Amino acid sequence: MKASPIRIPTVSNDTDWDFCFHLSQQTRNPAQYTDDLFGVCQCRETDDDTTVQNDCMSFPKQKLAQAQKKFGQLIEEKMNTKANKELIRCFIFSRIIFGKEHWRCAQALANLAYGYLTLRGLPSQAKKHAESARSTLLTWKQNKTTDKERKGILGSLVILYYTLGTAWLLQNHGKQAYFHLKKAEKNMKELKELNKGDIGGSQVSDKDLTIALGRASLAMHRMNLALAYFEKAIGSVIMAKGYGTSELISLYEEIAQIEQLRRNHEQAIQYLQQAYSICVSSFSEISPQTAEASALLAKAYAMSGESQHRDAVEIYFIKSISTYQTLGSEDYESLTAIEDFCTWLIQNGENQEAYRLLKSTLNSGIYDDCGGKVAETFYNMGSICFAKGEVRKAIELLRKCLMVQILIYGSEHIKSKETKILLTLLQRTAEQSHGVVAKAQMSKSSARIALSASASHWNNQSQMSWDSARVPMCSSVLYPTSFRNLVKYSLDCHGQQPEFLSFGASTKKLEQNWPLNAGVNSKTE
Repeated sequence: MKASPIRIPTVSNDTDWDFCFHLSQQTRNPAQYTDDLFGVCQCRETDDDTTVQNDCMSFPKQKLAQAQKKFGQLIEEKMNTKANKELIRCFIFSRIIFGKEHWRCAQALANLAYGYLTLRGLPSQAKKHAESARSTLLTWKQNKTTDKERKGILGSLVILYYTLGTAWLLQNHGKQAYFHLKKAEKNMKELKELNKGDIGGSQVSDKDLTIALGRASLAMHRMNLALAYFEKAIGSVIMAKGYGTSELISLYEEIAQIEQLRRNHEQAIQYLQQAYSICVSSFSEISPQTAEASALLAKAYAMSGESQHRDAVEIYFIKSISTYQTLGSEDYESLTAIEDFCTWLIQNGENQEAYRLLKSTLNSGIYDDCGGKVAETFYNMGSICFAKGEVRKAIELLRKCLMVQILIYGSEHIKSKETKILLTLLQRTAEQSHGVVAKAQMSKSSARIALSASASHWNNQSQMSWDSARVPMCSSVLYPTSFRNLVKYSLDCHGQQPEFLSFGASTKKLEQNWPLNAGVNSKTE
C-alpha cells in the first residue's frame, strides 16, 4: 500500500496545527499569525538588541515549555494522538527559537519521529522525520561542543537510530534494522561513558535496545544471536525487578518462539511455563493474560509431537477457552483458541469431537462482529465432513462458508475465490458418484490437483505463525491449514498420516510486545 505523503505541518495547511494552537474556525494565513506573535511580543526599543530578542523569544519559549508539560500529562493519560500533536508543537517552537540547523531543533524532530513510531504506529512517517534530523545531529556531534550538549546530542542519536531500526523492522527489513540498531547501541555506549554508566533518562532503555536487536537478529534468521540478546534482556530484567515481574512474560514468550524455531521444544515449554506461572501470580487464573499464556503453552506442547504431552495439550487448551468464555469479552481470542484446539483434535484423529466443538461454538452466538470466524467455522466443519466421506454435507457447509465470505469480503476476494474453486471440485466429485452418499475417497492424484489449484495463494502462507495469540491486528490464517487438511485427509484414507502443522495467525499490530504498546492501549480520543 502506498504511504501517504509526509510533510512538516505549517500554520496554514495542517489541522493538527489548528488543534495545537486552538485557532478559530476562520482561515488564518502566516502573515496574520506573524502579526499576532509580534503583537504579544511587543517591547520597547532599547539600545540592547539582545534584550529585545530575548523579550520577543519569551513567548515561544513559554509555549514550548507548556507543550512539553502537556505532552507528559497526555502520555500519563494514554491520550496518544493528542500527545503526538504536542510533539509537533514542540518541534515547531524549537525551530522558531533555535533555528532549523540547531541540534535542539533536530532533537525535537527525533522525538517527533519516535512519537510517530510509538504513539501512532506509523513507521514510514517516523523514518522520514528521523532521516531529516540525522544530518544535523551528526554535524553537531563532530563539532566541538560542551559536555552537556554532547550528552543531549548522543541521547537524541540513540532515539533516532532506535526509531529507524524499529521502523525498518516493522517493515520486515531485518538487515537494515540491525544496522541502525547497532548504531544506536554504539551511541548509547558513548553516552554511558560520558555519564559514568548512566544513560541520563533517555526514552530508550538498555532493555528496549537489546530486545529490538534480538528481534532484528530473528528477522535475519540468526537464531543463536537472537537467543543471546533475549537472554541478556531477561537477565537484566531479573536483576532489576526480580523473577516474578510481569515484564518477563512477553520476553519468555518471545524467547520460547526462538527455541521453537530451533526445534528445541522442551526448552520452549519451560519458558512458557514460567510465563504462565507469572501470569497466574500477577493477574490471577481468570484473566486475559493467563488465557493467552495457556493457549501458547498448549500449542507448544502440541508442536513437540510427543505422545506424553497429549493430556497437557488438552488441559491447557480447555483452560484457555474456558477462561476466555468466563471473561465474556474476548470473543476473537476465544474463537482462535477453539479453532486451534480443533485443528489439533483433527490432526490426532478426533474428528467427531472437533466437529461437535465447532458446531456448539457456531450455535452459541458468541461471534458478535467476528463474521470472518463464522466463515472459517463452516469451512472447518466442511473439512471434517469431507474427511469422513460425507461429500454432500461438506458441499452444503462450504456453500454457507462462501455466502458469508462474499457478504464480508466480496466475490473477488482471494478467500471467496479459493472456496469457490474447492466447492466446484467437490460438486464434480458428488456428480461422479451419481447422487450416492457414500464414503467417497479422492485419489492421490486428484488430491494433488486440488492442492495445486490453490498453490499460488497458499504457498506464501503455507505455515502458520507460531505466536498467534500474542500479537494484535491480524486475520486468522486457518484457511491454509484447513485446505491442506482437506486434501491431506483424502491422502490419509490411503494410509498416509497428515503432518503435524503449527498453529497461529499472521501478524497483528505490534502492540504489547513492540514499543507500539502505547498506541495500542491508548484511550479513545
